[in-house]
Amino acid sequence: MENGEDKPIKKMMLILSKATIDNVYACFILANGARMEGIESEIFFTFFGLEAIQKKKLEHLHVATVGNPAMHIPTLLGGLPGMEALATKMMKSEMEKLDIPPVGEFLEILAASGTKLWACKLAMDMFHIEEKHLIDDLDGVLTVGDFYVRAQGDNTHLLFI
Repeated sequence: MENGEDKPIKKMMLILSKATIDNVYACFILANGARMEGIESEIFFTFFGLEAIQKKKLEHLHVATVGNPAMHIPTLLGGLPGMEALATKMMKSEMEKLDIPPVGEFLEILAASGTKLWACKLAMDMFHIEEKHLIDDLDGVLTVGDFYVRAQGDNTHLLFI
């Protein structure tokens, strides 16, 4: 705030580091909401977040049942065979009822809305991922330094998910 005046948010820079369904949809909904409000949005997919933009993996994301206190499932039960699949199926069913699109379709919607989608170069190198394995709507591959350059400017907010 300057002189008691609120400054509107101009850009949301979202960093997605985990491709669990709950993280991916939280990120996508925030990016889409920003665009709907006329706010620029960009997503930087790093480490395991890269799975959300890998052609062969993006429709097979799941809910983490172990170590997720919001699931209200004891760790021992969360690790039982089939528990992640069941929780994932239940969450996808609820999202479908709310007309929330599948991951691939949501990525297309984001790209069409003007959301910039970036892959992290370091994470790609670390996991031996080539750009050809990533979605066609990807805006490119950035280093962390490149990402920070894109985040410059007044009223830019960074959010790590």
